[in-house]
Amino acid sequence: MANEMEELINFLSSPSPQVKKAAVDIVRGLTGSEDGLQSLATYSKTVLPSLSRLLAENKEVSEPAAEALVNLSQNSDLAAKMIEMGLIKITMDVLYKQGCEIVGPLVMLLVNLTQLDAGVESLLQGLYVMKLVRSFCTSSNEKEDDPFGHVGSILVNVSKTKAGRTLLLDPKRGLLKQIIRQFDSTSLLRKQGVSGTIRNCCFEADNQLQNLLLISEFLWPALLLPVAGNKVYNEQDTSKMPLELGSALSIEREPVTDPEIRTQALEAIYLIVLQGAGRRAFWSVNGPRILQIGYEEEEDPKVMRAYEQIGSLLVEGNDTEEGSTQTSS
Repeated sequence: MANEMEELINFLSSPSPQVKKAAVDIVRGLTGSEDGLQSLATYSKTVLPSLSRLLAENKEVSEPAAEALVNLSQNSDLAAKMIEMGLIKITMDVLYKQGCEIVGPLVMLLVNLTQLDAGVESLLQGLYVMKLVRSFCTSSNEKEDDPFGHVGSILVNVSKTKAGRTLLLDPKRGLLKQIIRQFDSTSLLRKQGVSGTIRNCCFEADNQLQNLLLISEFLWPALLLPVAGNKVYNEQDTSKMPLELGSALSIEREPVTDPEIRTQALEAIYLIVLQGAGRRAFWSVNGPRILQIGYEEEEDPKVMRAYEQIGSLLVEGNDTEEGSTQTSS
């Protein structure tokens, strides 16, 4: 004989819309507490498929079902089971079905699922990443509700894997170039997503530096403007920079107040200047001068350490290059 929880899960498949709606609302409520999550986890084999089937129904049923899955997917064991049962494909199919009304929770579900490598692997199997980048770059972030803004977190997760970085850095697809341009957004959430994605992609600088430098007109402003300090630069400094950097630094601008974004920008620069060609490219845009001015204004200890790490590397790199020049002559 079925116990109360089994009966509740069975009601998720009821032919009666009212019963189904009541059942999914109760399940969503249970996922809001630790005890409820534990109880439902015991029945994951039946509750997860039942909830996933409801994603394609009307909003009053699909929304609580999606929200329940978001809460359940915070448990990594349950998230792994969801990935195994093909929930990434199901979610993407519903998300890109015309007139989808539950974009926000579906994107959040993908954020949680891609925290596991298996989730990223599943997302990379279709054209899913390209679709998400397009939505991220073409959706408006001017409204308070910016459901595709969280795609930035998915891209950070994707770029934590080598296969993900390879896809994003592929010059034929031009995905990273599209993503970087969202750094101009007024949304902090989007800026954080872009910043984290660039930083992760720079871990490929040892073998993909050329692809990174191909988009340098977008890359350097995204990395250097957050760490350039707040002062208006003089013409002597800006004349040694490319136009896109010099123009931005010669006027008043909004400071980047999030220390995490500044740290990530500096870590990305460090990974680039570890390479000789990256160091030369950095000097060519007057990067060291920008960091010198930014460091003078910086107050956050963690960010200051990131500046100092680059400073040490530039001094060492300069000495090494000068030494090799003298040897060869």
